[in-house]
Amino acid sequence: MSVVLVINSGSSSFKYQLIEVETAEALASGLVERIGEPIGASKHKTAEGSFTAEVPIPDHTAGFQVMLDAFAEHGPSLEALAPVAVGHRVVQGGARFFEPTLITPLVEINIDELSLLAPLHNPGALQGIKAARAAFPDVPHVAVFDSAFHQSMPPAAYTYAIDRDVAEKHRIRRYGFHGTSHKYVSEEAARFLGRPLAGLRQIVLHLGNGASATAIDGGRSVDTSMGLTPLQGLVMGTRSGDLDPSVLLVLAQREGWSPVELDRFLNTRSGMLGLAGASDMRDVEERHEAGDADATLAFDVYIHRLRAYIGAYLAQLGGVDVISFTAGVGENSPLVRRAATETLGFAGIHLDPARNEARERGTRVISTDDSPVTVLVVPTNEELEIARQTLEVARTQ
Repeated sequence: MSVVLVINSGSSSFKYQLIEVETAEALASGLVERIGEPIGASKHKTAEGSFTAEVPIPDHTAGFQVMLDAFAEHGPSLEALAPVAVGHRVVQGGARFFEPTLITPLVEINIDELSLLAPLHNPGALQGIKAARAAFPDVPHVAVFDSAFHQSMPPAAYTYAIDRDVAEKHRIRRYGFHGTSHKYVSEEAARFLGRPLAGLRQIVLHLGNGASATAIDGGRSVDTSMGLTPLQGLVMGTRSGDLDPSVLLVLAQREGWSPVELDRFLNTRSGMLGLAGASDMRDVEERHEAGDADATLAFDVYIHRLRAYIGAYLAQLGGVDVISFTAGVGENSPLVRRAATETLGFAGIHLDPARNEARERGTRVISTDDSPVTVLVVPTNEELEIARQTLEVARTQ
């Protein structure tokens, strides 16, 4: 068996999955959270059920011991199903990492240095890496970077129109994120349709609490909505997305806000939460359909921005063969899918209302049979993609 343990670590929590890569089966999954608080919590799920615990978890090393105890008590046995490698999701790889990378002390240093570009993500990932390497010292550990898939973007797509010396000094450019999801979904779409990936022009819409759009030509990212950080682009649950930079200057001058306060405002108090008072699209939709004016405006702004990016990528690609909706909102909101595409008939995009409304699972077509552009719902599986990339690296060691 080719079993890989996938770790997605943040500053106060980490998620994990034990995956049999050849069969794509998740043998177990879990969450360890509230790390550093007086009482932490863990949830461990297997085919036998879900098991929870509340115990002190002072740091990530203790958190990994909680995970190991859960495997020992509830299974599956890590002796019988020993992972051949551990894969780690790392958000920001900068321009240094453009493929999954075997973790060494030097790679850890680089991930730490790149925390300047992802202060909310890379430090937690590094803590998880160190704890995992202590818990599993005898197997390869591999970093899979969210930004790596977008390293194929041309300079015209990733370059900001600012002084180039300043940009180079501070490594300011567009990097893009959600790369493992965009890669997985674009390849799954080609497999599902039985068409060569190299011949497809695709737009993938990863719509969750965080959201991004990517133009993919022949399996390569050529443009994406997120930028230097995951703040740019689409409207998100608590993030503003695209914004006139002068807004920050106005707020700094009139409110006296520091850079830290501005960052928190745009990342945690904006987006759907800022407009409607709710970050979950399900709540916004419910209130929108009930006639709530704030929720309706929030929904309209969300859709306006989403259509704008679809239109831009139609132009960049010179047309599109496949559009895929994925992640929590993309997979589960017929209203968002319908609203996002209802003005795009001119481009050959026609949704089938019954298919769009059907509460099915799995990859499926939601466009009409005669639609020149195929529209899909493709459930993302970032953990499986990380496991696959991790195994490829491990097999070369």
